[in-house]
Amino acid sequence: MIRLATPTDLPLLTELERAAGAVFRDVGMAAIADDEPASPEQLAVFQTGGRCWVYEEDARPAGYVLAAEVDGFGHVEQVSVRPEHTGRGLGRRLIDTVGEWAVAGGLPGLTLTTFTDVPWNGPYYARLGFCPLPPEEQGPHLRAIRQAEIDRGLDRWPRMAMLRLH
Repeated sequence: MIRLATPTDLPLLTELERAAGAVFRDVGMAAIADDEPASPEQLAVFQTGGRCWVYEEDARPAGYVLAAEVDGFGHVEQVSVRPEHTGRGLGRRLIDTVGEWAVAGGLPGLTLTTFTDVPWNGPYYARLGFCPLPPEEQGPHLRAIRQAEIDRGLDRWPRMAMLRLH
């Protein structure tokens, strides 16, 4: 079941993110696996704004997604699924929830940024209908997000922005 997150979910989402991020170690990206997840206080901004959804299973979050509005599009800020729940369509359902939120808000599509070559990143999003969005077609806020990622050193591995129109 997908539902809006509650304040009591937020510490569980931080722990979920640690578990979901650990799989990056398996593809030689230990720095990403070790990256500190968003704190409950940081997640609260999305939760109180009605932009944080949880996939709940057995009374606990198995996945979550954060959304924002960026340059007039819905933006998938973060989507994470516990490793033991992957391969069941939870990520797709969470992203589709953000798509529904974007449609309700009159936004023409979704953007996101991701690692180009990691199987559960760029190739996965392409299967969900996202296409690479070249820098010259990105709005100023999305370009700023990409620049912040570059400044954090995330471009040690190829990254890109992607777009999916409704």
